[in-house]
This record gives sequence, structure tokens and C-alpha cells, in this order.
Amino acid sequence: MAQPVRETCERTREITQLEQQERQPGMRESTQNGHDQPAAKTDVHRVFHALGDPTRRRILEELTSGPVSVSRLAIPLDMSLAAVVQHLQVLEECGLVRTEKLGRVRTCSIDPAGLAVAQQWIADRRSVWEKRLDRLGDILGEPS
Repeated sequence: MAQPVRETCERTREITQLEQQERQPGMRESTQNGHDQPAAKTDVHRVFHALGDPTRRRILEELTSGPVSVSRLAIPLDMSLAAVVQHLQVLEECGLVRTEKLGRVRTCSIDPAGLAVAQQWIADRRSVWEKRLDRLGDILGEPS
């Protein structure tokens, strides 16, 4: 395995392990710079972190057509089944994907609740910026 690929895999493993640590509702968590943030913001952070990876976005795109087995998801991704499972764990833990095991087959599907978190975050910012742009338009439209 080439060195950059190995480092990426190790970093992905570290991130996954950090994300798997249990978090109690309402707890404040410390960010890398040492500032505390409410747990609710962490949910948004985790969703965007998951969406920030092109492989995980591709997995979500595959799931838009309906539930798919993990082994079938791995085929077009050109990666091991274990790597796909790690990506799915990140997506499941942030609420973007739901998995169900029936017998020996694990099936994945999109969980709309996770997308709603991202949608709400974007909608909140959009309304603020629309108001700011409206005010700017009013200011620029006033005669001097």
C-alpha cells in the first residue's frame, strides 16, 4: 500500500474512532482549539464532516435509488468491504444512513432525519443572508 493511501486510511480510522466515542445528550464538547460548543452544534458538524468526504457522498448518491446491500455498495467504489463499512459507520452515526441486518445481509438506506439537520442549518443561514442582502439593496437603492 502506498504511503499516502496508508496515511489516509489511518486518519480515517482515527476519525471514525473519535466519532464512535459515546456522547451524552446536552453535554458540551471541546473542539480542537479548546473552545466548548453545545452538543447540538456537534450534530451539524458531524453531518457536514460526513458529507465532506467524496466517497461518503457517492455512497449517499447510490442510496438515493433505494436500499442497497453493503456488498453491492462496495462494487463501484473500488475499495475493500471493510473500508466501505467504515464509511457507512460514519454516515450512520451522524444520522444520514440507516442500516438493517436480515440474516447475513446488511442493507443500507438514507435516513431523511440526518439530511434535515443539514437542511435546517442551511435554511437558518440563508434567511440571515437574505435579510442582509435586502438591507444592502435598500441602502444602495437610496438616492444620495
